[in-house]
Amino acid sequence: MKVLTSTFDLGSPVAVTNREGNLERLAELERQVELAAAGGGGKYVERHRSRGRMLARERIELLIDPDAPFLELGTMAAWGTEYTVGASVVTGIGVVSDVECLIVAHDPTVRGGASNPYTWKKVLRAMDVARENRLPVINLVESGGGDLNRQVELFIPAGRLFHDLTALSAAGIPTIALVFGNSTAGGAYVPGMCDYTVMVQNQAKVFLGGPPLVKMATGEDADDESLGGADMHARTSGLADYLARDEHECLAIGREIMEHLNWRKRGPGPSESADDPIYPAEDLLSIASVDLKVPFDPREVIARVVDGSRFEEYKPVYGTALVTGWASVHGFPVGILANARGVLFNEEAKKGAEFIMLCNQTDTPLIFLQNTTGFMVGTQYEQNGMIKDGAKMINAVTNSSVPHITINMAASYGAGNYGMSGRSYDPRLLFTWPNSKSAVMGPEQLAGVMSIVARQAAETAGRPFDEEADAVQRAALEERIEAESLALYMSGQGYDDGVIDPRDTRDVLGMTLSMCHNNEISGTRGFGVFRM
Repeated sequence: MKVLTSTFDLGSPVAVTNREGNLERLAELERQVELAAAGGGGKYVERHRSRGRMLARERIELLIDPDAPFLELGTMAAWGTEYTVGASVVTGIGVVSDVECLIVAHDPTVRGGASNPYTWKKVLRAMDVARENRLPVINLVESGGGDLNRQVELFIPAGRLFHDLTALSAAGIPTIALVFGNSTAGGAYVPGMCDYTVMVQNQAKVFLGGPPLVKMATGEDADDESLGGADMHARTSGLADYLARDEHECLAIGREIMEHLNWRKRGPGPSESADDPIYPAEDLLSIASVDLKVPFDPREVIARVVDGSRFEEYKPVYGTALVTGWASVHGFPVGILANARGVLFNEEAKKGAEFIMLCNQTDTPLIFLQNTTGFMVGTQYEQNGMIKDGAKMINAVTNSSVPHITINMAASYGAGNYGMSGRSYDPRLLFTWPNSKSAVMGPEQLAGVMSIVARQAAETAGRPFDEEADAVQRAALEERIEAESLALYMSGQGYDDGVIDPRDTRDVLGMTLSMCHNNEISGTRGFGVFRM
């Protein structure tokens, strides 16, 4: 397999500008990650600690294997909204007793761990990841239930969690609840529907209705412990399978449960040499464009991500705006599709469809490196069948059954987002770089289209066109679309699984590929009708 040779000038003005811009964006990302980790803030963190309890991320750190990485998902959930960054819950993939697990940990420092609409977006996404990749689920429970002020937005999604937990169990995917504090109302069904439940003595409280609600509903005076305490559930109701003396023992029991499950991966696992790339990941900060109008060669990225910088390119001189080929990452064989010049023409669409089909024939997972402005428009391309050719690629992406992992390196606009396995096409995981943007089209193009439509409407109606008002509206629309297309905003809305440092791309891909191999890796042998 050919070893890629880098020709990128790391000392060029473009490289210097990119590095400075990416470091600024990473500094802002780090600030937002710190906000998420701070939970409800110093006052509520201190109050929580004064009760002798650990924070959500501290519990995760003690649960996973020593020195094992934790791939956090949706860290920026709820960014830019009225809610706390992180959406009062931590989700991610970690190794527990040598088993890759999906971990969900409520953050009780944020409104007592109460859920909001973004909490459920994040948690249900985590359940999808667990189901698709056959990951055991460990819930670290301490939550006051839903934010009742937003019940209309929470009631239906909350029910989906109970559905998913029982569906995972039915599929033979273990579910575990480690209960550290309150698990109230609908939240009581989380330990009730998990395969294994561990409760901390004198801390865990699990009941459908707390003492105030019981008093209102039945007139009964009940105390927390007799109504839903851990000791009662272990000795009387039978809801608790294990009673832990403290949080450390609860986590230790959780690890023991995972150890005794005899869990086995179904995928073939890594089969290639996992040697480091020839070129350093640090270079990616100089390569990734902060001005998305400035293109960059994705081979420069591939050379800093794949094993030994080895890449066997498929059809290198045909459809050159899309780079396709085979490589391996941390020993896992992969097929890669990467945008080279943004626009996808007829040839690129057909090449992409063919390559996806080839990878499905050999059960090879696919990595999509997005930097696309969409499929080409214009009379010539429409007459050449751009719609049909674009449909071929989207058809192939839709019906491909090997794992897809998507990284948005810069731009992800229009139907190019779909053809390059955007979120609506169910990649196993999708991550973005801090410089990236995603929207229907670029802000200038979108505002320009709206201006043209307004001008034509005025002409059709026979009324004068207000140029001054149009300029104001156009500028305002550009500003709004720009803000809504940024990586942090898209991540805050739950449209990706996280914003990552470009330098971490190789390791993130390696962890994700390992995750995918918990399930069978099997490609599609039959596709839908392709319009020829």
